[in-house]
Parts: sequence; structure tokens; C-alpha cells
Amino acid sequence: MDAFRLIVQAQSDYIRCIDDDRLEEWPDHFHGPCKYIVTSAANYREGLEAGLIFANSRGMLQDRVSALREANIYERQSYRHILGQPAILSQQGAEVRTETPFIVARILQDGDTDLFATGRYLDLYRLEDDKAKLEERIVVCDSSRIDTLLALPL
Repeated sequence: MDAFRLIVQAQSDYIRCIDDDRLEEWPDHFHGPCKYIVTSAANYREGLEAGLIFANSRGMLQDRVSALREANIYERQSYRHILGQPAILSQQGAEVRTETPFIVARILQDGDTDLFATGRYLDLYRLEDDKAKLEERIVVCDSSRIDTLLALPL
């Protein structure tokens, strides 16, 4: 299977995992010592590494899910992701860099729905065994006003 199709399938599986509230499976979409960052476009342009969310291992992703399920107190909510087509920026062997635009709607427990975030995923995928897994996902949100109630992963 070609890289584009593997990446489209991986992205589809990733967002369904979050949108369907199967968060315990979310870290499985990452390969090895991975990186997951949520930041603003302004911080990304300035090269500021600190993000609203920063994780540099699958263990940190698993801890985030555990905290969401057991420790954090937040209003129940769900997301609905809408993705654009991924653009393959480069490919070197089994590593593929992509950029994909996204829109995320947030649905609150009372049914209110709002546009929660827009931006782009800057990804590094590793292709193995006819699958694409994330080694790095930098979520660059268009707005510098990121809701502090960012509970679920984007």
C-alpha cells in the first residue's frame, strides 16, 4: 500500500479513536519514543517549543489518558474532527512528513456545540508492516486563544 493511503487510514483511525471516546487506544497510534505537542501558530512561528500540551513518550500519553479518566474534573464533552487531505511534505525511507488541516467541533453535555479549534497537524509517520504510526504530532492551532478546557487530545 502506498504512503498516502496508509497515512489517510492512520488519520481516520486516530480521529475515530478520540471522537468515539476510546482514549485508552490513543497512545497506540504513536510509535516508540514519540512526541505530541499542542501549540499556537504564533508560538510555532517564533520557534517556541513549550506547548499547551507536551509529551515526549507513550508513557506520558498514557498518563494523560489516566488523568482524564480518573483525576481531572471537567465537563463531559466530545469532539468531532473534520480533516482535510494530508499533504506529503517529504519521504525518506520509512519516515514520512505530512501536513493536514483540521477543524474540531466540541459538543458539551447539554448539547451545545461550538467550533473548538482549527489548525494543522505537522506529523512525522513511520511506515512499518503496512501501517503508519506517528513518531511526532505537532498540533498547531490557528488561534493564540486556546481554550484552557482542552481536556481531550486533538
